[in-house]
Parts: sequence; structure tokens; C-alpha cells
Amino acid sequence: MNLNYLKKYINRYKKEYFIAVAFIVLETIVDVVNPTIMSMIIDKGVKNKDMDYILKLGGLMIAITFIGAIFAIIRNIVSSKVSQSFGADLREDLYTKIQGFSFDNIDKFQDASLITRLTNDVNQVQNFSHAMMRIFVKSPVRLIGAIIMAFLLDFNMGLILIGTIPVAGLIIFLNFKISYPIFKKMQIALDKVNGVMREYLAGIRVVKAFNRFNYEKRRFKDVNDNLKERTLKGMRTVAVFNPLVGLIVDIGIVIILWVGGIRVNNGNLEVGKVMAFINYMLLVHFSLRMMTRVLNMFIRAKASAERVGEIFIEENIILERRKPVSINKAKGQIEFEHVYFKYYSNSKYVLEDINFSINPGKTLAIIGSTGSGKTSLVNLIPRFYDADRGKVKVDGIDVKKIDISQLRQNIGMVIQKPLLFTGSIMDNIKWGCEEATYEDVVRVSKIAKAHDFIISFNEGYNTYLGQGGVNLSGGQKQRISIARALIRNPSILILDDSTSAVDMITEKKIRQGLNENLRNTTTILIAQRITSVMDADKIIVMDNGRIVGLGTHGELIGGCQVYKDIYHSQIGKGAVDIGP
Repeated sequence: MNLNYLKKYINRYKKEYFIAVAFIVLETIVDVVNPTIMSMIIDKGVKNKDMDYILKLGGLMIAITFIGAIFAIIRNIVSSKVSQSFGADLREDLYTKIQGFSFDNIDKFQDASLITRLTNDVNQVQNFSHAMMRIFVKSPVRLIGAIIMAFLLDFNMGLILIGTIPVAGLIIFLNFKISYPIFKKMQIALDKVNGVMREYLAGIRVVKAFNRFNYEKRRFKDVNDNLKERTLKGMRTVAVFNPLVGLIVDIGIVIILWVGGIRVNNGNLEVGKVMAFINYMLLVHFSLRMMTRVLNMFIRAKASAERVGEIFIEENIILERRKPVSINKAKGQIEFEHVYFKYYSNSKYVLEDINFSINPGKTLAIIGSTGSGKTSLVNLIPRFYDADRGKVKVDGIDVKKIDISQLRQNIGMVIQKPLLFTGSIMDNIKWGCEEATYEDVVRVSKIAKAHDFIISFNEGYNTYLGQGGVNLSGGQKQRISIARALIRNPSILILDDSTSAVDMITEKKIRQGLNENLRNTTTILIAQRITSVMDADKIIVMDNGRIVGLGTHGELIGGCQVYKDIYHSQIGKGAVDIGP
């Protein structure tokens, strides 16, 4: 089981936990003493009509109950603080662990599953930790206390009370064995519901555009019905076992009344003791019910804790050396030496024998058909993935030897699908560099040709963006994403098809701005348009994961058939070369 990670939190909060347990024990002592005091009131005070004795012990009961209430309040405060702190720490550590995952690790888990583990699964574990300090510890202590007090009152009657416990314990054990696999499947079913919901919300515009509401309803109904069936199966199990525990205890109460009645008639037992035994049996009943309830919570928490543990034991595939090479400010030289890469161990290579180099401050363009490996290639530079064979070098150093945080700090990247965060435009651009000033933001926005449309908004740079930048066009999102990358002042700038939604005139202005302002920055440009790459210092032509052409526009138009085909398909076969 993947539960070793919990030791850290147990050690961190064990002091507060034992304080809570101490007050639980004190509170429970009050619970088990009161029935004995009540029997004394009945057998001595009521029987002898001694009002002073009744008032004296009645006052004692009230005082003890008041003290028990104080213990309960302190216990609740401590247990709530511990459980909430534990949940917050666990959630934060889990989030930090996920942040450190490479793309390979993220690919292993579905996004929806990670969200469920970070929220629902952590909540299950947190709720159990709270219940453990409030109920799970209290119930066995109360159970033991009730048994001890029952034997002190009358040994033979105590045997009746203790005789019900093994039978009830067997039922609780069977409940655990049967319910655990069911609740584990419930969490998996919840993953699928979250997955469908996440996909629907992410693609809601596509759903509306294609009018696929009925299809999405069916998809959601399938996973929702699956979750319902799993949950019902678990609840049916609980519904069967919980009343069985109550039935065993009720049978014990009947036996106590029957045997106690006979002994009272024979003069061998007082009425007050019979009532005390009934109260102790009720305490046993309540304790067993609470233990069963917490056990059901434990079953769910155990399943959730194991799912959380799977995240903690997951080893990051992108490993960093103990003493990595430090590069505060890279020059920007990039080299690929016989690089091979595939996403999964049993899959085919998506990149094969990639060889090229680019000098600092130069522009490298990559062009090729969809699926030719362009994005996979650039993802190796910031170590989103590692090459299976060969070396990727920055400034002559294998990227596997470089400090990852410093490597990525030197790289500005605009991904294929622009992603903006909820907040203002200013916040989104400064997301690339928190220390940036307003002047810095305006400067990079002008280079990205975003300044004019930003100031046209009523709030300007303080314009609030909805989730994913929903209130912006595709081209506007791309230009803000470019500005966000530029504000890092990167040594290496990677633009992955980042102007696909921008018109050709604006794209040309952006390229001119980059050329004029980023003379010392190495730029890697992935594009589908031939006009976007023609003025690059070097162009790579990709086809089926291989480099089939490498050179300038003039060299490729005369010597690379794939490049020539792309050129003619976009410009026209009869067109004169319009290259630089």
C-alpha cells in the first residue's frame, strides 16, 4: 500500500493528536461514570426516599456532565485544527509534487484523475483524520469503559454485555472486506465523471457549433449512471451491515432485561443496576455504530489515500543531477546531435536522427506537415521530455546536466494553443516576469503588436479576462502570449505556430518587431505558412519525424522537394520565387 507518505504528517501533528486523545479519554470517563451514579440514585436515594442523597448525586452528575462538555469543546477545537492543517498540508504537498512532474508523468495520469485526487481524495483522507480524533478513538474507549463499569457492577451481567461484541466485530470485519473494493471503484467512477465534465466545459464552443448536446448527454449519462451504480452498491452494503450491528446489540438488551428481571424478582439484583446495564448496552450500541460509520469512512479514506499515494511515489522521469551546471544567462546556442525520441517505450520514434545547430541571436524556422514532429522537437529544449538517444545542447552543454529552473528561465515559449489565465491583461503579461514594470509591459506589447487593441478597451491593460481569455479573439490571445514570453527577456524564444490566427500583415509586423528588438535572442519559429519562415537564417523541413531539408530559403527551394512542394502549394506552381 502507498501510505508511507502519511508518516510525515503523523509525526508533524502527533503532539496535538495526543492532546485530543487525552481530552477524548477524559470526556469518555464522564460518559461511562454517569450510568453508575444514576443506578446509585435509584437503588439508594429513590428506594430509601432520601432526597438529600438524590440531590447530592444529581448535582454531581450535572457537574461531571458540565466538565465533560468542556473536555468535548477543547477536543473539537484541537481535532478540527489538526485535521484542517493536515488537509491543507497534504493538498499543498500534492500540488507541489504534481507541479514537479514532467510531461511524461502528466501523460500517465488523466487530468481529471489528478483533479479528483487533489480535491475529493484529499477531502476523504482529511475527513477521516477528523473523525478518527472525534469518534474513532472515542468509541473504543467508551466501549472499553462501559465493559469495565459493567463488570464492576455485576460480573455475570457483564458477561452478557461482552458476549455481543465478538459477533458485532465479525459483522464489522465482513463489512470492511466487502466494502473496500466497492468504494475504490467509486473513486475511479468519479474520475470518469470529472473527465467528461472537464472535456465538455473545455470544448463547449465546439459542442454548440456542432450541436452535439444529445451526444454529450449520452456520454455524461453513461459515466454518471456508472457512478450511481457503484455508489448504490456501496450504500447497499452499508445498509445491510449497519442494522445487523444494531440487531445484535438490541438482542443483548433483551437478554439483560430478561435475566435482570428474573434476578430482581429473586432479590439478587437492584433495579438501578439493571437500568445502568441497559445504559451501558446502549453505550456499546452507540460505540459500535460509530465505529462502523467511521470504518466506512476509513474504507473510502483508505482507497483515496492509496490513490494520493500513487502520486507521491511516482518518480519524476526528468531527473536533475545533484550538482547541475549553472547558467544564469545563456548565450542561446542550440545543438541537436543524433537525437531520437518517442513518447512511450513501446511506440515508434516520433523523431529520428535529428542533427542541426543554431548560433546565438539567429532565427531558426521549422516547417513541415502536421504530425511531422515539429512540436516534439522544440519540447526537448526546455526538457519537457528527454531524448531517448542523442544529445540536446544549449551553449555546448547537454541540457540533462543544466539546472532545470535556470534552463527554463532562459527560455520564452509560446505554445501551439495559447493559454491565458483568469485576471487582467496586465496580470497575464506579467505572469512571465512578476518584477516587470508597466513600461516593460507596454514595450513588449508593442513588439507583439498587442498594444493598440489593448488600449482600445475601456480598462486598457486592466481589462479583465475570463477563463482562458474567452473575451478575446484567437489572434489577440496569441499576441498577448507572445508579449508574455518576451517580458522574460529570454535568451531563447520558441514560437510554436504562434501567429496562425493573425493576419499576414500583422504577422509581418510582429516578425519585424522581433528582428529589431531581439538581436541577441535565438528564435525558433514553427509555422505552417511558407511566408512566415522564408526570411529565417536557417530553415528545417520536417517529414515523418526526420529532417529532410536544412538551409536557407534559397538553398531549399532549389534542393529540397518537400519544401518546394509546400512552397508551390501555398504560393502557386507558376509563381516566381518571392523569397528574401
